[in-house]
Amino acid sequence: MEIKYTLQGLLIYVAMGAYLLAFIVSILRREKLGRGIFAAGFILTVAAFGYRWYHTGHVPMQNLFEVFVTMGVVVYPLSILCRRVLGVGAEAFDMLTGVIVLVPAGFFFSAEPLKLPPALQCWLFAPHVAVYMISYVLMGKALIQAFGQLLGFTAAADGSLVDYEQGTFRMISFGFPLMTLGLILGSWWGHLAWGDYWGWDPKELWALVTWLIYLLYLHFRSLYGRKYKTLNSMWAIAGMAAILITLLWANLAELFAGLHSYA
Repeated sequence: MEIKYTLQGLLIYVAMGAYLLAFIVSILRREKLGRGIFAAGFILTVAAFGYRWYHTGHVPMQNLFEVFVTMGVVVYPLSILCRRVLGVGAEAFDMLTGVIVLVPAGFFFSAEPLKLPPALQCWLFAPHVAVYMISYVLMGKALIQAFGQLLGFTAAADGSLVDYEQGTFRMISFGFPLMTLGLILGSWWGHLAWGDYWGWDPKELWALVTWLIYLLYLHFRSLYGRKYKTLNSMWAIAGMAAILITLLWANLAELFAGLHSYA
């Protein structure tokens, strides 16, 4: 564990506190106040992201510290979009997600700035990482919806929000094209950086496994619809497990040498 006694760390910790307070206030049914605090946490996280960008001199998506700060930024706008446009709720748990994704940046991964290695000095670097991080947050929201379905939670009584099984489907349907785009951009980037579209790197392989799991979810649901709600939810949970392996285990295990060791 590494406490960061810096302005960067202070911004992250205060943002975490705001997200946590927003969650607590929201579950106490003070939704309007909770949303205001949620917005404040978002502004603080954007400040942390901007400070990191200024401090390093490059878009901060190089390593796991920066990746988790990035996810802390996208949680709020995606929560608003999903509630207002897609009718997917569980907004309080989006606030808790903001806390969860900032914990690794705040306490576990080093904030020491590093120079970009040659492989990352490519215009595809930022869009490739960004679309993946957005898709991961969406799949995290799908996970919450899946657990809501398994636990028997019901949607809003006024019909403004879809039920949890439908919410899982909408989140995965929204996130899967972004995940696909991330895979394609990564392949293109690999060709430019290393001269090959596919390097059989452990992170690449697990990214492909993750993509296949969500593809199978969509295929299974297209065949059977909502007939097997529990199985649909289990597919979503399996997909998030694969994301965690891709994001964390493939980077940290050090069992195999890989092209993504800089992360």
